[in-house]
Amino acid sequence: MAEPVAESAQTPAAVRHVEETMGTVFSFDVRGGDPDAVRAALREAVAGLHEVDAVFSTFREDSQVSRLANGELTVEECAPEVAEVLELGAEAERVSDGWFSTAYEGRLDPTGIVKGWAIERAARRLAAAGASGVNLNGGGDVQLLGTPGVRRPWRVGVADPLRPGGLAAVVSAAGAPELAVATSGSAERGAHVVDPRTGRSAVTDLVAVTVVAPRLTWADCWATAAFAMGSRAALAWLEGLPDVEALLITAGDEVRCTRGLAARLG
Repeated sequence: MAEPVAESAQTPAAVRHVEETMGTVFSFDVRGGDPDAVRAALREAVAGLHEVDAVFSTFREDSQVSRLANGELTVEECAPEVAEVLELGAEAERVSDGWFSTAYEGRLDPTGIVKGWAIERAARRLAAAGASGVNLNGGGDVQLLGTPGVRRPWRVGVADPLRPGGLAAVVSAAGAPELAVATSGSAERGAHVVDPRTGRSAVTDLVAVTVVAPRLTWADCWATAAFAMGSRAALAWLEGLPDVEALLITAGDEVRCTRGLAARLG
């Protein structure tokens, strides 16, 4: 899970908000821009997250995704966002050679991509309204856009899964107009990541994988897929993805990272 890192320098006026939906907590930290425009965009972003929950929740029998899985709707009869997310999920499955999937026990379940996609979409809505900096954290996965202040980057702490309350690393967005940080692991939620090839909980030597990439939609997918792969295969695969860095922590307290991660720490 990612955690905010405190900063002391002067910053533009901040608009902050916390919202519970989709089974988790979303924390907004929005800097700069016209306050009225930003607050209006924040209301729209929050409403959008609730709409995503209504459409994509696999726990609601009346959601479009549940009805689609039950054969009650076709993709064409669903909101356009459903087709968009399923296309993104198919791309993630292709890139990960099947280690990421939008199915669970033979049933449609795009949960693994929806949250990252929804967070990224909400963050971009705020940036489009004129915010100069956006930090949107949804359940520990973060999309960063712009900066919180002049000559100041966003910084995100990555929780140490083996030392509660400690940090394994601090990721800096210095020089990046957009950056996302996503973590998949067993420390917070237990063995919840499924190996798509067996349909069972992934058997892995990892306790956490943190992926750093420009877009949270992909960072979230890659973290999930990498965790299921195990440290050796995951590190080799992640090294081959463009604009992606990662930190992997094993159950034996070994820390492994992609070659370019050091440039993102600080």
